[in-house]
Amino acid sequence: MGSAGAKAQREARRANVAEMRRAEAARERRNRIVTWTLSGVIVASVIGGSWYFLQDANNKEAAQEQAAAAPVKGEKTFKDLSQNHVTTPVDYKTSPAVGGDHNPAWMNCSGDVYDKAIGETNAVHSLEHGAVWITYSDKATDKDIRTLKDTVKKTPYTLISPYSDQSSPVTLSAWGKQLNVDSASDRRVQTFLDKYVQGKQTPEPGATCTGGITA
Repeated sequence: MGSAGAKAQREARRANVAEMRRAEAARERRNRIVTWTLSGVIVASVIGGSWYFLQDANNKEAAQEQAAAAPVKGEKTFKDLSQNHVTTPVDYKTSPAVGGDHNPAWMNCSGDVYDKAIGETNAVHSLEHGAVWITYSDKATDKDIRTLKDTVKKTPYTLISPYSDQSSPVTLSAWGKQLNVDSASDRRVQTFLDKYVQGKQTPEPGATCTGGITA
């Protein structure tokens, strides 16, 4: 009996140990499943988040490109402009001119301010180099003129001068592009500068705005 009882106890201990091992193995399997599931969720979240941010960035870039391609409200566009160098006066179709034949010498346009009227054929050459020419008539207020001059001084590839024969107080001209506004506070002034200073319309992008005529 004693031997049989001892044997039964040993078998019971082995069975208990085996059950504990099965339970431990089951816990490990559950832990692995939970870990794999969480890892999958995290990876999916990261991928999903990355896709979202990438898509969002692409959408923003597309919106910016669309905005850049859109014309400035109220601007006029002129095409098929000649680019010959001439030393004679040119009868331009717009006042101020936005392109066409022009003098071989350009007006300096590196943020240059001119208090008197300048040679139009020289200014057109500056437009060919990617400059924006701001002109004002006697309808412009002194405050607007000061504001525009300050803007030009801070903006490479721009120039400003008075121009009597124009229909609006302030006109902004780039090669083939023109915008008339009533005041310097018009938000389209900065929009036009941002879009057309060395913009895609420039026939000779990167050409210098220094070394030309200064008066």
